[in-house]
Amino acid sequence: MNEKTEELRDIFTNVTDGEDTVTESQEDTRGSLEKDERSIEDRLEGVIAQMKERYGFETPLSEAGLKQVARGYYDHTSDAELAAKLDVEESTVFEARCALHLVDADDADEVDLVAIRDREEPDETLAAEYDVDTETISRYRKVAAAKGESRAANDRYREEFDSLLADSDLASRMATDVREDGLEDATEGMETDVSF
Repeated sequence: MNEKTEELRDIFTNVTDGEDTVTESQEDTRGSLEKDERSIEDRLEGVIAQMKERYGFETPLSEAGLKQVARGYYDHTSDAELAAKLDVEESTVFEARCALHLVDADDADEVDLVAIRDREEPDETLAAEYDVDTETISRYRKVAAAKGESRAANDRYREEFDSLLADSDLASRMATDVREDGLEDATEGMETDVSF
């Protein structure tokens, strides 16, 4: 060791109260996927409980079944597939989705939902007017009611579900987009006709 190194070593030893090495103990406090998953489960249960309390909807599905319906919606699982997994009628899954405000344009793409929601005529009258069967009009009215409830709550519950269940899909899509955009920018203007 040269003189400067010894001098620095002495300063270090004095500052660290004579210890030759300084190490920080490592704790397993962060970064656990298991904890994150539990918090998502807890938050998901909380959102569903709030909705049940606020709207008083009833369903033959358990809390676990309702969570599966919500997850299935974001995984693009059909009502029929979810019904088979949960061993219930397809209509039960659809009604649970409506109760959870998990409906979109595909659920009633052939009709003006605002017009149907505000109408008081029986399903038969509207079915004849829209040239569909009464079951379809009934379905459209449930979608319209769900969208109306969601809008009245400022889409709060829908946004909670989005933040809990749609983020991972969004993150992977965004990462793919960034990689593709970055590659596009990096290769812009490059000659591609190269012969070896």
